[in-house]
Amino acid sequence: MKNIVEAMNWRYATKKFDVTKKLSKEQLADLLDATRLSPSSFGLPTWKIVVVENPETRMALQSAAYGQTQVVDASNVLVFAIEKNIDEALVDQYIVNVSETRGVPAEQLAGYANMMKGSIAGKNQEARKEWAKKQAYIGLGVLLAAAACEEIDTCPMEGFDSIKFDEILELNEKGLESCVMVTLGFRAEDDVVVKKVRPMMEAFIVRN
Repeated sequence: MKNIVEAMNWRYATKKFDVTKKLSKEQLADLLDATRLSPSSFGLPTWKIVVVENPETRMALQSAAYGQTQVVDASNVLVFAIEKNIDEALVDQYIVNVSETRGVPAEQLAGYANMMKGSIAGKNQEARKEWAKKQAYIGLGVLLAAAACEEIDTCPMEGFDSIKFDEILELNEKGLESCVMVTLGFRAEDDVVVKKVRPMMEAFIVRN
């Protein structure tokens, strides 16, 4: 795997994808697995990735994304969607997973479960959604970095009508709500690649 700094200098938000180049099943699976393993608060699964495979669905999403061509031209389209119901039931499901994965009796995890439930209880519905979105964006960051390391191009996108996305993908029925998307593929030869502009290290770092 190439140096992460080199990889991040290489990547940019790709505007034009080569429609003839596709990710292999293995490449997509690896990126999804890396994203699944991203950090999250308490480890709770407050978001999911929707892998959009149907070409007709992608056409509909393009319309809801203000006509952006990446939605249909890229190899793959992933939509990050948060759980609409973040409650004690979600914690209970997670505790079962922890118990089975680590071989620890669920009763021994009661204190951990109660701590998570108390944290959730202290947030109203809107705060829970914002919390979940923050976790999803951590996952997005991991995905972008992992893709760059493998020289797979990406374009993270917030420019879409989330209400229409939710309708097209039937997310409401799944208890989910879209928050951000990313297109994956390989840059077209004639795409405009501009030199990355970021603040110099002296302006970026604040030392106390």
